[in-house]
Amino acid sequence: MKKANTLAALLCSAALIAPAAALAQDAAGSEGNDVNEIVVTATREARSLQSVPMTVNVATGEQLQKFNIFDAKDVQQLAPGLELTNTSGRNNTTTLRGVTFDPDQGTSPAVQVYYNEIPTDAQTVYTALYDIQQIEVLRGPQGLLRGLSAPAGSITIATRRPNFDEIEGYAQATATSRAGYNVQAGVSLPFNDTLAIRVAGLVDGNRLNNVRNITRDERSRSRTESARVTLGWRPSSDFTAYLSYQYLFADNLQNQQVVGSGALADGFNRSGPALDASDYAAVSDGRFRNQNESHIVNLAFDYDLGPATLSFVGAHQYSRLTAERDLDAGNAIPDYVYASTVRSPYKVDSAEVRLASNNKEGFGWGVGAFYTKQTGTVVTNQRADQFFAPLPIAFGAYVPIDTLVLTPVDTQTWSFNGNLRYRSNGFSIEGGLRYSILKNVQTTDIFVSSPGNPAIGAPAFVLPPQQGVPADLQRFTNKPLTGGVTVSYEFNPRLNAYFAYGHSYRAGSTGVAVPLGVSRDLIRTQPEKTDSFEVGLKGKLLDNRVNFTVAAFYQTLENYLNRFTGIYYESAAASPPTGGFDFNYNGDAKIKGVEASIDGRVNDNWDLGVSASYVRARYDNAVVPCNDYAGTGSPNQDATSPAVTGPGNVSYCETNGRLSQTPDFNLTANTEIRFPMGQVTPFVRALVNYRPGFYADQVDYDYRSRTLLNIFAGFRTEDDRFELTAFAKNVLNQKRITNINLGTTQFNTGIPGSPVPGLPYESGYRTANVTNPREFGLTGMFRF
Repeated sequence: MKKANTLAALLCSAALIAPAAALAQDAAGSEGNDVNEIVVTATREARSLQSVPMTVNVATGEQLQKFNIFDAKDVQQLAPGLELTNTSGRNNTTTLRGVTFDPDQGTSPAVQVYYNEIPTDAQTVYTALYDIQQIEVLRGPQGLLRGLSAPAGSITIATRRPNFDEIEGYAQATATSRAGYNVQAGVSLPFNDTLAIRVAGLVDGNRLNNVRNITRDERSRSRTESARVTLGWRPSSDFTAYLSYQYLFADNLQNQQVVGSGALADGFNRSGPALDASDYAAVSDGRFRNQNESHIVNLAFDYDLGPATLSFVGAHQYSRLTAERDLDAGNAIPDYVYASTVRSPYKVDSAEVRLASNNKEGFGWGVGAFYTKQTGTVVTNQRADQFFAPLPIAFGAYVPIDTLVLTPVDTQTWSFNGNLRYRSNGFSIEGGLRYSILKNVQTTDIFVSSPGNPAIGAPAFVLPPQQGVPADLQRFTNKPLTGGVTVSYEFNPRLNAYFAYGHSYRAGSTGVAVPLGVSRDLIRTQPEKTDSFEVGLKGKLLDNRVNFTVAAFYQTLENYLNRFTGIYYESAAASPPTGGFDFNYNGDAKIKGVEASIDGRVNDNWDLGVSASYVRARYDNAVVPCNDYAGTGSPNQDATSPAVTGPGNVSYCETNGRLSQTPDFNLTANTEIRFPMGQVTPFVRALVNYRPGFYADQVDYDYRSRTLLNIFAGFRTEDDRFELTAFAKNVLNQKRITNINLGTTQFNTGIPGSPVPGLPYESGYRTANVTNPREFGLTGMFRF
């Protein structure tokens, strides 16, 4: 019956499918029945989406407002194969074309985020969306057109700029049945023809993952406040400059959900009751709280010199991120908080200057230089207590140990690029190279102390400071050459074909605070190199009412960089000698896939379309760290004592498995059907995202299929000034696990000085993330 309901929902949604390409900037209407042109800046110049030789998904601020997308993570509902997750409240993870990235791995992202054309951390950008002009999802390796190289793609977010001609703006308020609220507004005030200002602000609150901690009787909750001021200056038709400042403060209490039977964790007390996905419950004794206070200043200008245009964009960002976590998410040690506090100052200065010829036909050129530098010291306070046996914490069978880790961040990038192009009679060939100098200094000072435990005769101690990174692995300079070439041909105004080759690069990283005595392959990763080949076809059908795009690609990744969490290790030099750690590691991989979209306007009041992607992203006979307690050669983690298979510090598994916990196939669709009735136009909208079930070998779990269906109904006035919308999200109320860890959470015990572990504290729970339950709401908007 459930499968039948899901199929019925998909069939119903197919009748309300909306154009992925309609999620775009509407230019002036074109001739006849031609669908409104879609203009993007994916290639650093304003071009029709149909002429851009790459796959791009686009969403305008209007579309974000229509579908109540207030968090960048929800943009994935508009782009198939894009996964934006936040499993713990602090590690925003972006996956595209099957390539994933964990911010804790210390490398540049697999998908680089640009905020007003400046690379920015996802933790800040994904926190809130308001007064947005356009979002573009660029698929495939990026290594030429923007400052930083990325193997899977880029996401560019552009905010609205001041209007020099008239006063205009909007105000919008939303309330939901699950204590959610979002109030945002923006207004442009032109002082004269040359000077204008835009002011925008946001207040947002919600229950995040809707999880309640049953141990603390506390719900997840979030509150975000942000404001942005943008000053525009246009002294002549040849020169335009924008200066903006944004402040943001976010306070998120996101409980970590768990599923499982629970356990008699310490022999006397249970970790908690049996819980499944629909319970939305956490059991930890401590909080999971994340705070983000950010300031971003951005300056951009364009100066038309006649034959060429000189452009500049620069930014300064200062963010203070504070994460307080109980590392014992499964409550394996009842009445105990395995506390960790991480304070991360994010100080970044970036600048880029470009000079590009203005001619659209014939030979064209462009040159540019880019610079960015990040500094600050990450301060981590974390318990590293040594337990002797799985006994109640009141028995005191442990030595309390405090660790303080200071990790200075010192990275900088210089890059220089040049490109040439030739366009004539529908034929175009464009190519270029970017030469980068990547400098990275990674050091760590570790301070370990203990107040002792007189009850068991353990004395207090303070160890000498330790270097967490070997001296010869602290400084690295990489000088990669990246870039690409595209060839496109317009057979006629309704059909365009292209070929694209791209090469990208990511420098390896040195793990900080890695357990002492482990092998060097677990400390330092090698650089990653990516080559991608793509062919595509874009066109229009049915008297220009329908747009379509289809693309096929093949990509190889040499030394793909990934993070493997919770890997059990053994090392006689480490203290404690056994435990779990998150290691970065390399492995070759291959990706191949097909992406397609079709969209159009059936009539003046009905838009429909669909986008889908099939991506097979797999390791290529890679040998990577794993938990193989049973010695099977495959990831497994049962309830018995942990063990290392083989002679190394960790177990290794050979794999041809997925690069990420995402399915090969994804489908997205949305629509708006209008019913004009004089001065009022009622409408119905729908947004659907489907992903099938699949098996993920890294976590040994079969994910169920998922169909997220959102329905909107309301009316707007004839002049589009006022709009009222009622909506329901996750109409089918599917409660699907979207991310889960391998095995139940455990904490090891052992005798000091012995590398042999004892019986572990066993929680009986796996940490998981689940789709939010059904939610109803109401939105009112006024434009002026």
